[in-house]
Amino acid sequence: MTDKNRATPEKGSPRTLPTTPDPAAAKDLRLLLDGRWASTRDTFRKAISGETGAKLLHDPTLSMDEAREAMLGKLGILAETEMQKGVFAPENGGEGDTGATLTGLEMVGYADLSTMVKGGVQWGLWGGAVDALGTERHSHYVQDIIDLKLLGCFGMTERGHGSDVQNIETTATYDPETKEFIVDSPTPSAEKVYIGNAAKHGRMAAVFAQLYTPGVKESHGVHCLLVPIRDEEGNTLPGVTIGDHGHKGGLLGVDNGTLSFDKVRVPREALLNRFGDVSEDGVYSSPIESRNRRFFTMLGTLIRGRVAVGAAGGAATRASLTIALRYAMRRRQFEGLPGKEKRLIDHRAHRLRLLPRLARSYALAMLQNQMIERLHDQTSAINRGEWDVANPTEEQLRKQRETESRAAAVKVAATAHATDTIQECREACGGAGYMAENRLTIFKADSDVFTTFEGDNTVLLQLVGKEMITAYARDLSELSPIDMVKFSVESISDVLRQRTSIPLTVQSLIDRVSDREDNSLFDAGYQIKIIQEREYNLLKSLARRLKDAKKMEPADAVKLVDKAQDHLIDLAWARIDSMLIEALVEAEEELPKDSPAFPVLEQVRHLFAFSTILKHAGWYQEQNILTGNRTKAARAAVNDLVDSIGPWSGVLVDAFGIPDVLVDVPMLNDSGVDPVK
Repeated sequence: MTDKNRATPEKGSPRTLPTTPDPAAAKDLRLLLDGRWASTRDTFRKAISGETGAKLLHDPTLSMDEAREAMLGKLGILAETEMQKGVFAPENGGEGDTGATLTGLEMVGYADLSTMVKGGVQWGLWGGAVDALGTERHSHYVQDIIDLKLLGCFGMTERGHGSDVQNIETTATYDPETKEFIVDSPTPSAEKVYIGNAAKHGRMAAVFAQLYTPGVKESHGVHCLLVPIRDEEGNTLPGVTIGDHGHKGGLLGVDNGTLSFDKVRVPREALLNRFGDVSEDGVYSSPIESRNRRFFTMLGTLIRGRVAVGAAGGAATRASLTIALRYAMRRRQFEGLPGKEKRLIDHRAHRLRLLPRLARSYALAMLQNQMIERLHDQTSAINRGEWDVANPTEEQLRKQRETESRAAAVKVAATAHATDTIQECREACGGAGYMAENRLTIFKADSDVFTTFEGDNTVLLQLVGKEMITAYARDLSELSPIDMVKFSVESISDVLRQRTSIPLTVQSLIDRVSDREDNSLFDAGYQIKIIQEREYNLLKSLARRLKDAKKMEPADAVKLVDKAQDHLIDLAWARIDSMLIEALVEAEEELPKDSPAFPVLEQVRHLFAFSTILKHAGWYQEQNILTGNRTKAARAAVNDLVDSIGPWSGVLVDAFGIPDVLVDVPMLNDSGVDPVK
């Protein structure tokens, strides 16, 4: 007897994968996942084999003070790989290989997120500020920063302003008589908070402050100055107050603290003056006339931080999935056939918990690689003198805005996915998953803050949405009212494809299905088109809601924008989903069709696409884009796909190439699980 209500996958459904997986597929998948900096990944894998890798793991029995002291040894292990040199310009003793350093920090995420954050603060934020915002008069600091002889802080966030950096309250006022800046925290809300390296190890801070010069009432905007906070013996310097945040929800090895300043004097040369300087007699000058653009140029150092956080969050998620899926393939629970217990992976409900999340992790890994490549290429162009940061061309400005928006989107996607997936992995491993020795609770605690630092995710989503609506508006600005009426969803797609540089391989797949009405849900081009359709429709409807804002009084315009905030965030998520499916399809196109990995990755792509579509099934039906029967078919396909992919779970996580010492947790060797083969 058949179930007439059960939907079946549409025509074009791929064959079920063989029940016996081919280990060779992991090799080809790893080549894709490792990306351009595969050699950096291999260097890391070799460097942390055996006892060295074990030293990087967080010991949950350590006290906070012990964990902080252990962190210095861990940073020393990373420094020996010299991966940190990539983030610094060659003229400052670095290697100018941003991609290598970001990839290295991503690999550290497999081991210990505290180490990654501590290293990111030291070399990425603190060191990055000196390297990127300073000039030759600051270059003598860089080698000591690289070699861990000068540990420092990145003093930006304040108690009263959080993500609103442009309105921070700390001041730096120039005194021409002494040729010094007076750094001051004028109010309690001006206190710097959550500052890594501040509570224990930092000796100097890159302090962001409103810059004032004599005779000018208004601030010249936010600038960065180097302010010593401790002497070589670790004693707090006069005028500096340092607080300790103490125990946090995770990241026990990172010494987060507070900083405030009581009219602390520093030499004029302490100003990181690449984009703004003050002469001895107090005259301000800058190669960037626009105060607003100068501010965002200075904040460029944050992009690397966001990319690193997203990368490390993705690595922690993949490590958690590796642990959870290996456990699922060994742990037996409940009887299947009489007298024979089934493994967890043999239960469809378990597969539905983990495998769609594994598919999204694959998409995120591919997108993360693209993001690192983009930022690396842009940074390399700057280092070669091909890109004048102070006076970029219009095309370079466009690329810069897109890079900032994309970095925000990838960070949001990776960290939100980490929060969701690591928790699911913990629950999927039952009581064993709650044991700290099995690492899942450590990953959970340490990654939790990733959704709110280096940019709060909700704020960053609005940045993504605003960049989309701004790009859209720029293209509409020259249209007549009649042209505006004619401007359709198809025109929006043209604008966005031009703005976001969709690869030719992806565009050709979309073009192939654009004029057909009988597209299969399993067609890659159709999957991209359906997911993009949500992005384009949301953009068009948001533009329609906001079109009258410019004609309103400021107060009314603010209310209108606030009412559309949820719409703006939905648009950003739709953009993220489009980016993910595009990245997955691009990766699939790189695989030879005869590779044993090809049909596996193809099914991973199907699983990601259908899971994404089903998450918004109600919207697709409301918009008459997909019928109820088609969404039912997609749901049936998800069930079939997790059944097909299930036996290949081990191959898919092996492809991550995580050193065994980092994921060989005790529960995988318990007497209650099948032995490792």
